[in-house]
Amino acid sequence: MIPLAIALHALSSVIWVGGMFFAYLILRPVAAIQFEPPQRLTLWSTTFSKFFPWVWVAVILLFSTGFWLIFNKFGGMKHVGMHVHIMMSLGIIMALIFMHVFFAPTRKLARAVADNNWEEASKKLAQIRTLIGVNLIIGLAVVVIATGGRYLIN
Repeated sequence: MIPLAIALHALSSVIWVGGMFFAYLILRPVAAIQFEPPQRLTLWSTTFSKFFPWVWVAVILLFSTGFWLIFNKFGGMKHVGMHVHIMMSLGIIMALIFMHVFFAPTRKLARAVADNNWEEASKKLAQIRTLIGVNLIIGLAVVVIATGGRYLIN
């Protein structure tokens, strides 16, 4: 079970952080150049509706496999290194940011796009972009901590 838990944990982080990296650094600049606001905002609303279910799965798997590994492989929180505590704390912050994005500005973006309210949709997309940018930075830091933390922190 341990190899499966580790694999699911790693795949979930790749899907979430990699998806944010692609959206923020590749799709965003191309969409800004290629599309006028109605098409661009519709693209983003549709993209989020397809990507965010995968993020929910990733978040659930990250927490369930992470806690399972902590208690079944390492024997509890007191037996893991500081890097695991930091990784978990940052993961919780990331999940809370994602939940806010999902339940607030993304729903408002979808509503504004459906109503052809491009000004409101642009405001919500800007808010989402900022929060995803923050989450991407945190996520990249978590990857560094997850892969090198035991050698750097303890």
